[in-house]
Amino acid sequence: MTTYPPIAEHGLIGDLQTAALVATDGTIDWFCCPRFDAPSVFGAMLDERRGGHCRIQPTSRPYRCKQMYLPDTAVLVTRFMTAEGTGEIVDFMPPTPGPGATGNHRIVRIVRCVRGRMTFDLDIIPRFDYGRRPHTTRMSEHGAVFDSGDLTLTLHVVREPDDARLAQVQVAENGHLYGSITLGAGQSRGIVLESAAPGPPHAIRAAEIDEMLGRTVRFWQSWLARCTYRGRWREMVYRSAITLKLMTYAPTGAMVAAPTAGLPEQIGGERNWDYRYTWIRDASFTVHSLLALGFTEEAADFAHWLRDQRQGQGDPLQLMYRVDGSTDLHEQILSHWEGYWGSGPVRIGNEAAGQLQLDIYGELLDSVYRADQCGIRIGHRGWQDLTSVLNWLSAHWDQPEEGIWETRGGRADFTYGRLMSWVAFDRAIRLATAHALPGPIEHWRRHRDRIYGQLWERGWNPVRRAFVQQYGSEVLDASLLRMVKVGFVAPRDPMWLSTLDRITEELVTDSLVYRYDPDAAPDGLQGSEGTFSLCTFDYVDALTRAGRTHQARLVFEKMLTYANHLGLYAEEIALTGEQLGNFPQAFTHLSLIDAALTLDRALDDSR
Repeated sequence: MTTYPPIAEHGLIGDLQTAALVATDGTIDWFCCPRFDAPSVFGAMLDERRGGHCRIQPTSRPYRCKQMYLPDTAVLVTRFMTAEGTGEIVDFMPPTPGPGATGNHRIVRIVRCVRGRMTFDLDIIPRFDYGRRPHTTRMSEHGAVFDSGDLTLTLHVVREPDDARLAQVQVAENGHLYGSITLGAGQSRGIVLESAAPGPPHAIRAAEIDEMLGRTVRFWQSWLARCTYRGRWREMVYRSAITLKLMTYAPTGAMVAAPTAGLPEQIGGERNWDYRYTWIRDASFTVHSLLALGFTEEAADFAHWLRDQRQGQGDPLQLMYRVDGSTDLHEQILSHWEGYWGSGPVRIGNEAAGQLQLDIYGELLDSVYRADQCGIRIGHRGWQDLTSVLNWLSAHWDQPEEGIWETRGGRADFTYGRLMSWVAFDRAIRLATAHALPGPIEHWRRHRDRIYGQLWERGWNPVRRAFVQQYGSEVLDASLLRMVKVGFVAPRDPMWLSTLDRITEELVTDSLVYRYDPDAAPDGLQGSEGTFSLCTFDYVDALTRAGRTHQARLVFEKMLTYANHLGLYAEEIALTGEQLGNFPQAFTHLSLIDAALTLDRALDDSR
């Protein structure tokens, strides 16, 4: 019988070019190589039989398992407890050296026996190119090579010269490798999976692996030491920061929305998207959050990446990109995969790349403005590019669009898109004025003020006594929780407080927040979805700014209970408390950081 672990029963490891998910039972069931948006090598998370995996777990049943990160790192420890002994697997990916992209990546899996005696089963079934490309398996004295033609994955064994008898390994007819290893208390062995290895398999001594582990631990702890936040909920904030860093593609500075594809927003439903790309919106939000924690290098890297993506003066921004800056995101369906718990279709690529979403201009300019406030000045070429972007926006902001939620039911006059267009012009005016930068400031001011008036006239619904999702509608939308945060409306303006009350009544259920009601505003898709975690943390931020700090703190503390055992969040939460959607989700973690910082300041001020 095909079974899938809950989405939340996973930890994330990575090397700043790609990443892998490790389930609590010791299975790596998602790994794309050589980068985030490349085809999968292990994809059992989306098809347990055809996707491929790397599994290490105790032979003895039953066992209990626990999972944790080494403090302030991305080094994952999965622990197993049986009557015979206690063992653990330490999983990590050493950060890739140098600034350039590489095909050479390593997954290190250290296997230890802590107490008693324990036998571990090993099962490695690579399925290259989403299971579409066959491979050969060649065994040798010190490991094996899985070769698909386009990509090789080399298995190196971790052992001492005199302990070859500890492991028994065989190759099955279908090319997968299986075996076992028995360890006593204090013994440590393992494997290293290496893509594009420069040589044949070789034995690696335990001391060498320990040194590799030590370097990786020092890398992450050194990076996190740059964080300037010392407030409440520090452990959750730190974990979110590390998670966002893990979703950064170091060679370009691009940040993916999530390292996974196809995980459903509804079990059995069709809302299954590929998030392994860089959205201008998500990356801009992430830069804003990391800047608030003192991580300026990531903001500078993203600014350089974005500058390099400009396709010509006057062009609109591309909505999303691959991590290398290319724009081929043609959406395909992997019809041979069943999807997580049968949730098909499984999509790769993303058709939304061709949509018009006007909010991205405001999010981009807001992040540039925030970076400027942190001492990261925009250069001459960057300002020229932004001026070009604003020239395009001046001619195109007043038109229907698909909106922030990437609906597939047709374009509309979304209030949030107009709001963020207002932000774009406002931030450009502020930047130009502060640094005497050239630009048609009066022209931008006219557009800004025109949008302002339009939002109050058409975005506000006097019958609902609230700002609404689209002009002329009565539907509420949680994206508008950001209206105060971006400075459009005063946090205690009676009209805003009325909007906040209507959102509380209609979109909030036991502190969890829906994006909108798809029955009231059809989005072109079948099925339903869970509550949207970004919106819940935005709700905390809005409550805090409205002076409702006690309510905000309760909602925030409740939301923290929905994190998984490692402090990670997917995109959504079902009413059952189950995490849904791609995992982990940058949107959720950046909004957690923002909400924590806003609420922490307010609680300090109220003393």
